[in-house]
Amino acid sequence: MKVHDTAERADSRFDYLLGLGDDALIAAQRTAEWCARAPQIEEDVALANIALDLLGQARELLSYAGEVEGRGRDEDALAFGRDEHEFRNVQLVELPDGDFATAIAKMLFFGVYQRLLYSALSEADDRRLAGIAAKAAKETAYHVDHAVTWTLRLGDGTAESHRRMRTAVEQVWPFTHELFEPAGPVSVGVDPGVLRAPWTRLIEQVLARATLRRPDDDWRPTGGRRGLHTEAFGRLLAEMQYLYRAHPGARW
Repeated sequence: MKVHDTAERADSRFDYLLGLGDDALIAAQRTAEWCARAPQIEEDVALANIALDLLGQARELLSYAGEVEGRGRDEDALAFGRDEHEFRNVQLVELPDGDFATAIAKMLFFGVYQRLLYSALSEADDRRLAGIAAKAAKETAYHVDHAVTWTLRLGDGTAESHRRMRTAVEQVWPFTHELFEPAGPVSVGVDPGVLRAPWTRLIEQVLARATLRRPDDDWRPTGGRRGLHTEAFGRLLAEMQYLYRAHPGARW
């Protein structure tokens, strides 16, 4: 029984770390797509740095997940060797960025969630996870500041920028609900449900300052944590994993 309980705890910890790592990895991939496409040269650099922060978080979390799993899979194998249904990221981070406003809305919603989550996880009993979270919390504070600046600039800007930012918020909002669904035993990490109230309060404050309205809570797409993803996710993975799969075992 003790062996069985230990195995279950390891599986739960692996699943939890995998979800966090996949969130950061896919968010990094989407953000990196803006390199050389951003509205300003300075923004190219800013978004590239944010993508690198997220990628660094993904590497730490997936490396740790591989060690917990104990099957010899490293961060590369987990990132590039799994199929679509094996990924555990929330659908929010995989949504395609139809325009810059969509990218900013996603960064705002996800960044505030990450900052709250990592701040809580920095006090976790798992000291390895706590260390990863403490560093990531500092990085996501910048991501949030960046997203807030652009949300205000677009929301309270021209008529066209306001329209685009309002549309982006309305389109992305339904996917935020999945962030707060149970992601495994509370003993493994942080119950995401407790983050909902502070997240909502912070987001509502930003939207109000940007002259934007919080959308109604109606449609609630879900399934990412169970391996159910949007149509766009398959195309994202095909691009992200191409080189690794085309040249298996290659070393630079």
